[in-house]
Amino acid sequence: MKMDEISSKIVVIRDAFLGLLEDITSQQEQQQIVLVWKKTRAPLLIIIDPVMKVLVVVCLGMCVMLFIEKVHMSFALVFIKLWTPKQEKYYKWEAMKEEDFELGNLAYPMVLVQIPLYNEKEVYQLSIGAACGLSWPSDRIIIQVLDDSTEPEIKEMVDVECERWSSKGINIKYEMRNNRDGYKAGALKEGMKHSYVQHCDYVAIFDADFQPEPDFLSRTIPFLIHNPDLALVQARWKFVNAKECLMTRMQEMSLNYHFKVEQVVGSSTYAFFGFNGTAGVWRISAINEAGGWNDRTTVEDMDLAVRATLKGWKFLYLSDIKVKNELPSTFNAYRYQQHRWACGPANLFKKMFMEIVRNKKVSLLKKFHLIYNFFFVRKIIAHIVTFFFYCVVLPATALVPEVEVPKWGSLYIPSIITLLIAVGTLRSIHLSIFWMLFENVMSLHRAKAVLIGLLEIGRVNEWVVTEKLGDASLKTNAGAEASRVPNKRNVGERLNLLELIVGGYIFFCGCYDLAFGKSHYFIFLFLQSIAFFVAGFGYVGKFVPDVLP
Repeated sequence: MKMDEISSKIVVIRDAFLGLLEDITSQQEQQQIVLVWKKTRAPLLIIIDPVMKVLVVVCLGMCVMLFIEKVHMSFALVFIKLWTPKQEKYYKWEAMKEEDFELGNLAYPMVLVQIPLYNEKEVYQLSIGAACGLSWPSDRIIIQVLDDSTEPEIKEMVDVECERWSSKGINIKYEMRNNRDGYKAGALKEGMKHSYVQHCDYVAIFDADFQPEPDFLSRTIPFLIHNPDLALVQARWKFVNAKECLMTRMQEMSLNYHFKVEQVVGSSTYAFFGFNGTAGVWRISAINEAGGWNDRTTVEDMDLAVRATLKGWKFLYLSDIKVKNELPSTFNAYRYQQHRWACGPANLFKKMFMEIVRNKKVSLLKKFHLIYNFFFVRKIIAHIVTFFFYCVVLPATALVPEVEVPKWGSLYIPSIITLLIAVGTLRSIHLSIFWMLFENVMSLHRAKAVLIGLLEIGRVNEWVVTEKLGDASLKTNAGAEASRVPNKRNVGERLNLLELIVGGYIFFCGCYDLAFGKSHYFIFLFLQSIAFFVAGFGYVGKFVPDVLP
């Protein structure tokens, strides 16, 4: 379709919209409204116009920074894939030898496997069972279940499960605390204090919904054995419920980019990549040298990784080792998770900035990558510019047409970034537009969380454990047919006021641009407002009733 035909159709739509306004109000009343609006707008424009121009310039600058980061990562990945040998070849690796008659299992190092739990009723059996199924000599491995559960019924269930595996000859320890001080970091730190941990050389960590394959340790531990400068071996996440709903498909696209691009490039270029908090193996001496677990932020995993890096330790990411886990499939669970993932890094950046700058053990280039690329652009700029530019400033320019946004900033850059990320999940590339709209909605919570983290206010240290459903979604689907009477309380719980407010603002800007604008932003604005309304009314992800059949 030619541009002339598109323009003519847009003109027809605008004329129809204005015709509708003429039917509602008389021409004289319409002229009075326009006159009043012009008189009101004129003095406001004197203040708004320069402010808007400054905001647009700042946002465009942040867009360019984010764009350069994404393009740089893409080129680096292509170079690594085409011309650089696999990173594993740079490190010595030998398969664990068969049991020797004289040494017995002493050839195998002692490994601690930690499983932090908190009211994990739906998945505790999966994680404990997978850990107990690891292929490693039974006298050279300790499974440590760190249970911070507050519900007595769940505590008893976990205890019984541990006893069941203990009766099968598994060396499993069930550890409980009387408080939740420090949340996950506090549990891991407390777990390292037990006397039997002193005999362990390495610790593997798996969150409650993670299920490692039996050969996980035999594929990762040798890297640590033969390379004394390695502190961490991180594996990739594999999502068992990625196809469950549209929201999990969107998450898969974002996380695939993280694991297929960001982690690979950070590891292969020896720059920096963060510990993902699970599905990794640490050298215990490296944890101790870095100062152990710290609960000053909600990203204890990233905190430990940064401190270990500043001590000179190296990390290795193995993308071919995948550990199954579950994506949050309810919108509230995802919102809480994203708040923690956005607020924590911003808060950590504030607390460790000068420590990174003053450090003398790592190179200037590595410090620059850590401060600028990893923290500033990815963890702060990316969240702030996505919301404030595309959901606040850009819609506002429809009300102030005197302020123009170049097409490269409003169209080309976001389109290229979206495609670069979508390529990581080719089977979902047709959902790129939905992904972009959904990410803009979630940027509302991420931007708010970043500001909370930087200013250290409000919910800066809030830790809400991400809800896991296990097979609860199947039960929900079965129960949905049994009850067709809507629950008024649940309907109210599904409303998200912030999304509705922002959606209403963007929709108003779209209507104004359709009636009086020349930029045709209303096409994007209407789509984006619909995305906010869908999230605002709670029609995102799975909906699980309080009582399951």
